[in-house]
Amino acid sequence: MAWATVGNVTTTHLDSADDSPAQARVELLNALLELQNVINGRGAVNGVASLDANTKVPSAQMPDEINSSGSTDLTLDPATGIVAVEDIIKLNPITRTAAYAVSNLADGMMAMMSDGDSTVTKPAYYSGGVWRYFDDNTEVPSS
Repeated sequence: MAWATVGNVTTTHLDSADDSPAQARVELLNALLELQNVINGRGAVNGVASLDANTKVPSAQMPDEINSSGSTDLTLDPATGIVAVEDIIKLNPITRTAAYAVSNLADGMMAMMSDGDSTVTKPAYYSGGVWRYFDDNTEVPSS
């Protein structure tokens, strides 16, 4: 299915009484075909997502993965300020050195921290300028 494009809709022969009806018919047909592409594109690959009765995008039309483009962060910003995860969050382990090397550290960040040998990992959070382990609130050494 090809998504509709403005370039496929012309009105050259539709705006004057002197226009040829035969040429106008071609333009009207092309415009209706583009409209048909829009209608058929709802819920289709390379189209637009449909909405269910609750004005939500059906889960079957949601992607399995969301990636931000370029070097920008992916931000989830619900009106409530709360992001709810119903099951499990998987954090890929990083070393302490890599965690401290992040350029835009902010309180509340979380990571699965490796002690450097990648065999032992522990959850940690960033607060007050340092990383701290969840289990005992001790500071994570920077190296």
